[in-house]
Amino acid sequence: MNLIISSVVITALISLTLAFIAFWLPSLNPDNEKLSPFECGFDPLGNSRLPFSLRFFLVAILFLLFDLEIALLLPLPWSNQLDTPLMTLFWTFIILILLTLGLIYEWIQGGLEWAE
Repeated sequence: MNLIISSVVITALISLTLAFIAFWLPSLNPDNEKLSPFECGFDPLGNSRLPFSLRFFLVAILFLLFDLEIALLLPLPWSNQLDTPLMTLFWTFIILILLTLGLIYEWIQGGLEWAE
């Protein structure tokens, strides 16, 4: 029990020390560049409220959607504990078929086209 308490205290002290240093260190020498809202090195030339590309947003969402297959397929080695190996294979194929159908649908709808 003593080991657990000392581990928690040491972890909390290290975390608080690092957080204090992270907030204290940048404010030592603030200059004009650090205080400016733009960190790219030049002044803004145009309006920052330009319309966002819906095509880029759609492709990003599709990437996230199809990237979830990894998260869905990760528990498969542990699913060997099911009654039969055929059940594991069945659920794997169900996930892959759903993802493939979604990809085909997006392809037909033209959601994967960069240029019109």
